[in-house]
Amino acid sequence: MIKKTKLALGLMATLGVAGLASAPVSADEISDLNARIAKLERAQAVDALKSDNGNMVFFRGGYARNDNARTDLTFGTTDASFAVDQDGWDVGAGLDFRLSDDFFGLHDGTEILAELMFTYSQFGTSPTSLTAIVPGDLAIPALASQFTLTASPKIKFLKGSKFRPWIVPIGLGINVISPTSNAVTYLKPSMQFAAGADYKLWKSIYLGADIRYNLGFGNNDDQIDINGFTTGAYLGIGF
Repeated sequence: MIKKTKLALGLMATLGVAGLASAPVSADEISDLNARIAKLERAQAVDALKSDNGNMVFFRGGYARNDNARTDLTFGTTDASFAVDQDGWDVGAGLDFRLSDDFFGLHDGTEILAELMFTYSQFGTSPTSLTAIVPGDLAIPALASQFTLTASPKIKFLKGSKFRPWIVPIGLGINVISPTSNAVTYLKPSMQFAAGADYKLWKSIYLGADIRYNLGFGNNDDQIDINGFTTGAYLGIGF
């Protein structure tokens, strides 16, 4: 308490408070100055942790799973013998751009970011039947994959801390499947929901993990089923 009082008196002298040596200092003035000092100390702590501007580029990889295995490969049948695995893997990268460092003035410890991300998911190989256009029993391998491009708002909590949880309340995705469906469909929009967290390892290097769910617009149809989730880890670089 004595140390804080000395700091408060020093701050008053720095600010040029008239009559400091002769005028008595009230308890309210000391309390107010202590609060201002604490605020300055918190700001200095945030500045000490922050070595970037809240933006980030990250590289991600992990596990992917579709809600339903694809049986609609090009010119195929809906027979389960032509289905690929529901489980697969994914890799991707993305960018975070800070829009607000105080939730647009509503909360000082919460940031709003704009996330732009692309992901490639692969679900294995299955024979593709060509009997619909070629007589006989002909089948060739088909590699089932999906490319997803998303743009989402991201809410990031605990500003100033090394550990930063975040959520994506809803985002927009554009999905490309390969091979195309039986109806030669390969594009479909979707919604994205996500949650995760990252930890500042050193300077502007971050390590994080997340889980994301992709939900297609409209009814789930057999021609192009893109519903599913991915989960994994990412390495981020702040800038």
